[in-house]
Amino acid sequence: MGIMEKMRLDGKVSFVTGGARGIGKAISIAIAEAGSHVVIVDVDIDEAKKTAQEISGLTGVKTIAINTDVTNQADVDNMIAIILNEFGKLDIAFCNAGICMNLPAEEMTLDQFKKVIDINLTGVFLTSQAAAKVMLRQGKGSIINTASMSGHIINVPQPQCSYNASKAGVIQLTKSMAIEFAKRGVRVNSISPGYIGTELTLKSPNLKPLIEKWNDMAPLGRMGRPDELQAIAVYLAGDTSDFTTGSDFIIDGGFSCF
Repeated sequence: MGIMEKMRLDGKVSFVTGGARGIGKAISIAIAEAGSHVVIVDVDIDEAKKTAQEISGLTGVKTIAINTDVTNQADVDNMIAIILNEFGKLDIAFCNAGICMNLPAEEMTLDQFKKVIDINLTGVFLTSQAAAKVMLRQGKGSIINTASMSGHIINVPQPQCSYNASKAGVIQLTKSMAIEFAKRGVRVNSISPGYIGTELTLKSPNLKPLIEKWNDMAPLGRMGRPDELQAIAVYLAGDTSDFTTGSDFIIDGGFSCF
């Protein structure tokens, strides 16, 4: 079997949190094109349904949408129950949902700090834990968490201490789970994107000055595109990465090299 055949995900079942748009949507499209059935998990169920229909039409794989708050244990448990009822198994989990608040540390309220941590870190824990419970029973599975280059560097000029802290936590959570599950067939890795030009980001007038600053600082002179994360997502989801666990993949155009 050639390498391209080994990269296929035919017959596998995946979920992607925050899958309705942006990076999550790009990942969902990629793994569907590789043959995996995909569950679009999002709090925006209308957009999630649109994305699921779009992906199904493009690829022909079975795609459904589930309304889930990743910070809510009951919601996450219900999501898993629906997936198992619909597909009978779970092979791949992309724990991707996240938010960012640009607020000075001295002005940030406790509720604001906790909201970022709850979605970005606790949400990744709850969804990856729920996926792991299924995969450990199966004896096989791949969990991919979306971290960020912000887990390695301190972004400037915007103040975002809660985001940076949450993403550093995702990287360590990933490595910790990877070691715990390594001998039981479940791999856990993370992807750390740099600045990615999603549709919402590029259309936000408030971010235009920041985008200009980021591009001036970037070694490649530009932001990344969501589709530039697709190849690593498919690699980590499939069997060609069987020897890859506990790793964090920085995809930032060299931004964090200095």
